[in-house]
Parts: sequence; C-alpha cells; structure tokens
Amino acid sequence: MTPRPSSGSRLETSGLVVLVAFTVIALLGYGVFALRPQNLVGVPYAAEFFAISFRFFAQLHILLCFAALAIVLVSRTGLRWLPALVAVYALSFTSEHLGTGYGIPFGGYSYTTLLGIRVGPRVPALIPLSWFLMALPSWVIARAAFPGSRIARIGLAAFGLVLWDLALDPAMSSLTSYWRWEETGPYYGMPWMNLVGWYVTGLALMGAIEFLAREGALDGLPVRWMLTYWGVVLLMPIGMLAAAGSWMGVVTTLVAVGATTGLVLQLRAAGVGSVVATPASLPDRLHAAAAEGSPEAVTVRV
Repeated sequence: MTPRPSSGSRLETSGLVVLVAFTVIALLGYGVFALRPQNLVGVPYAAEFFAISFRFFAQLHILLCFAALAIVLVSRTGLRWLPALVAVYALSFTSEHLGTGYGIPFGGYSYTTLLGIRVGPRVPALIPLSWFLMALPSWVIARAAFPGSRIARIGLAAFGLVLWDLALDPAMSSLTSYWRWEETGPYYGMPWMNLVGWYVTGLALMGAIEFLAREGALDGLPVRWMLTYWGVVLLMPIGMLAAAGSWMGVVTTLVAVGATTGLVLQLRAAGVGSVVATPASLPDRLHAAAAEGSPEAVTVRV
C-alpha cells in the first residue's frame, strides 16, 4: 500500500506550485506588456495596474521564494535554520554594502528604488534575503553531491550562486533597471569582476552555513525539493532573457549549468567527496571482525 503524503510534504509541494504559478504569470506579463507596451493601449486601467505590478513584482518574488523555503525549513528543522539566515544576511549585507560604496568585491554599482526599503543608505533590505534564498539550497545540493569533502561542497555551493547570477544580472540590470553598473563590462554591461565577487562572497556564505550545520542543525532537508526550488528560482531570469530574445544569456547559463553538472558527475564517479560509511547498526560486527584480525573499514575519500 502506497503511503499517503504527510500534510507537511503537501504544504512543501504547495509552496513550489504557488511559486511556479507566480513565475509563469510574471513572465507572461513581462513578455506581453513590458516588452510590448502597445498592448496596454485601450485597456482600461491596464497601464496603471502594470506600473504598480512591475514595481513590486521582484519584491513579491523574493518574499514568495522565502515563504516557500521557510515552509520546508520550519517543517524539517524547526527554528534551527535561523542562525544560518542571520549569518548569511549579515555577511551578504556586508559584501553588498562594500560593493555599493567602494566597488569591492563586485565592481561599482548602485541599486534603484525598485527593490523597496533599504538597510542603511545603499542596500535594499530584500537583497541579503535573496542571497539566503539560493545560498542554502545550493549548499544542500552540494552536500548531497560531495558528502565526504567539505572543500568540494563549499566550492560547488558557491559556484551555484555564480550560475544563478549568469542569468540574474542580465535580467535585472540590462533588461530592467533594478541596479546600475558604474563601469561597462562585456557581458550585458556587467564587469567580469562581478562574478569573482559572487564566488568570493559565496565562499564566505557557504563557510558560515557549513560551520553552523556541524551539529546537524540542517540535517533532513530534502535534496530533490531543494534542487527543484533552485531551478524554479532560476526560471525567472532565464524566462525574462528568453522573452526578450537575449539568447546569449540563456545559452551561457544553461551551458554553464550543464557543464557543472557533468563535472560533478565525473568527480562523483571518480570517488571525489564520497563517503562509504559502516552502518551504525553494525558496531558488534566491527568489534568481532577486529578481534579476528580482519577489521571492516570505514573509508572516507576526499
């Protein structure tokens, strides 16, 4: 008999469904109206409604992403994920504050008013939260890929953030104006230094998450859900680029994601970061084998 899904798992799935629905509706609105404003002509109140919805859609997207993720985190860990949220928020805010003020580590840029209220003079309050929305899922995915190597999973998780930015930055600074670069770069006006800054910031965030998870505070998080969520969040900027015909950004992001996936699979096949652990139920067999002179091994390969 197939077990019935728990109310918790149904709620987790519902959060993803709502997020997907919002993403599809937002992308349709962007493609039909933002890129073709002539479609607003003659429709009562359409222009007014679109102006309001466009102003708040990115803010609402971040909040919906957080709600969907929080459902899973509360369901699986209670409140043990909150220190990770605080650490990621503080570290990413520091990085953004330095970036918007001194050009380090991303290059010089500034946020417009479209992302709402700010913490301090330069950084919207939702920006550090958006780092958390992809940092934690990236770490969960990387931990599943490389359970036996802290270095490998921190490196992969940080790169997961860079993959996101390959689509995010063109969508939010080139197609729209959520932030503006002070210097021109070759990739949709973005300087390459930005990707370096993302990776360095990602390493700091993943190191903090890794430290806070050492006592099992983030154990039990569903890898498949996190992987699906990561893809759904990525769908928004990818969809915007596709709708605008900015295929270089779409292809670059998808090729990078595919190449990273292929490399991870090759490394796993080679045993990098794998763990072959003796089951906890066999301590007596270990003692017996050791007494007979043929101990069973616990092997960790990094």
